[in-house]
Amino acid sequence: MVQLKPALSLSAAWRRDPQKDFLGQAFVALGEVIGSRRGRLEKALTGVPGKKCGTIMVLAEELSNCRDVVTMQLCANKLDKKDFFGKSDPFLVFYRSNEDGTFTICHKTEVVKNTLNPVWQPFTIPVRALCNGDYDRTVKIDVYDWDRDGSHDFIGEFATSYRELSRAQSQFTVYEVLNPRKKCKKKKYVNSGTVTLLSFSVESEFTFVDYIRGGTQLNFTVAIDFTASNGIPSQPTSLHYMSPYQLSAYAMALKAVGEIIQDYDSDKLFPAYGFGAKVPPDGRISHQFPLNNNLEDPNCTGIEGVLEAYFQSLRTVQLYGPTNFAPVINQVARSAAQVTDGSQYHVLLIITDGVISDMLQTKEAIVSASALPMSIIIVGVGPAEFEAMEELDGDDVRVSSRGRSAERDIVQFVPFRDYVDRAGSQVLSMARLARDVLAEVPEQLLSYMRAHDLEPRPAGPAAR
Repeated sequence: MVQLKPALSLSAAWRRDPQKDFLGQAFVALGEVIGSRRGRLEKALTGVPGKKCGTIMVLAEELSNCRDVVTMQLCANKLDKKDFFGKSDPFLVFYRSNEDGTFTICHKTEVVKNTLNPVWQPFTIPVRALCNGDYDRTVKIDVYDWDRDGSHDFIGEFATSYRELSRAQSQFTVYEVLNPRKKCKKKKYVNSGTVTLLSFSVESEFTFVDYIRGGTQLNFTVAIDFTASNGIPSQPTSLHYMSPYQLSAYAMALKAVGEIIQDYDSDKLFPAYGFGAKVPPDGRISHQFPLNNNLEDPNCTGIEGVLEAYFQSLRTVQLYGPTNFAPVINQVARSAAQVTDGSQYHVLLIITDGVISDMLQTKEAIVSASALPMSIIIVGVGPAEFEAMEELDGDDVRVSSRGRSAERDIVQFVPFRDYVDRAGSQVLSMARLARDVLAEVPEQLLSYMRAHDLEPRPAGPAAR
């Protein structure tokens, strides 16, 4: 875990997977890194009592404003055989050279099993990541034979540059793969195979800001869990407890995320729903009742309006169950399906405390919604383990239903307990929560635009 204060945190990737071991942590200020000699800072890791955790090296380099992205495909021929049984399982590792002469991994290809003549799938990488916009900067590429235990065998290496790679737009480029050790030992050594660049194309990458400036509107919808497992709202133990001194976890999450996202919504009108409660006047169970009690117009004005409607609902509905997500996801998906030209993008915030009762229907709803201009943010409050929520967050394994996988990863899950500030600072907790909850929305929006070849509209003239 590395935390760069005040602007950046690279922390807690280990928290969400209990199978990963905590190795240590370091706290550094962004100014320390930038002000260090040659932009290179070394810090001791701490956090495991009685144990030396090693050190971590942080390198700083100013990124270029190059927006180009490269798509390339490579193959290899007659690579060295490394496996005793069978052939090799080759993959490539790309390294960008740094200003101080060191190298940083910027891409790994997939492994192609049991072949000395692999053809790797095309991949896309930003030019910034490959060479930071410096077309003549060295790009080093290593060829490895994959081993299950992680001790991959080195086959060989070659070096090139962005400028040289770009020539493949008009001709194939062939590189000799050389193993320095074998070259020193064997006089008749020629190479360890060759790698051919089959294709190379460049296009400009639009940013989230480009689409917002071009008029894309974010439409924010709220769905709040009113199931009985949250506890009676009048009791201090309830996750919905309306304390006169501080906001509940539900209200804090809503306020933190909403106050940021509302700046991108021009009309500041937010549909807000509750689910899992018995609603007046007849006490029927509903999984998408409007918090403002207006079936014809569920919009609330601003986040303060949503909070006001939420507090009012707590006084009028009976917390019940079960915890069904699919109805409200499908409701927002129907709205998203009405405008798919890139001018509208919908973000559904679900705040919940527990296990999903309609997991199969929820997965099906997410798979269907993944083709639409829509993202889903789930904030889990309370002490539950939230295994089902982790399953819906498709960072590692894409959500699937009935043999069909989601077209895009559109779900982001965060457990609220990771953002409770021990010093009691609600402001700090909400700022951290908002940052991490909304971290994936820009890329999810861009993935929709790219998938449908939608470019941002030209930005209008600046207001005077």
